[in-house]
Amino acid sequence: MTLPAHTYELLTIKSGFMFVRVTFFKFANEHLKQARKIYHDEVLPSVKRQRGNLGVRLLEPKNKTDDYMSITEWKTKADADSYESTGVYRRLIVRLEPFCTKLPELKNYFVEEVREKVDHL
Repeated sequence: MTLPAHTYELLTIKSGFMFVRVTFFKFANEHLKQARKIYHDEVLPSVKRQRGNLGVRLLEPKNKTDDYMSITEWKTKADADSYESTGVYRRLIVRLEPFCTKLPELKNYFVEEVREKVDHL
């Protein structure tokens, strides 16, 4: 079986890995405005200053019964571990915990990043 030329090209694109941390929050409705303000005024700039950080964002659930997700992207797992071991992560969580209805939950992921050539843009 012969693969189309564009398929072969996609298979040969260089890929790499990064590390992602996702913290799940359940904010009380009456505290959403305060929690968002702290996230944008304190969490975003603090995380962006950390060595190896590639990005940080807060995902707001479409379904209000679902959790908010804070996603931070790191060049390496070591960079993410360093961020946690310095105490910065814990300090930021402590700032947001009073606005939560349950304790925040942290999960870690390796992400394969694949760069593909896009012809339609």
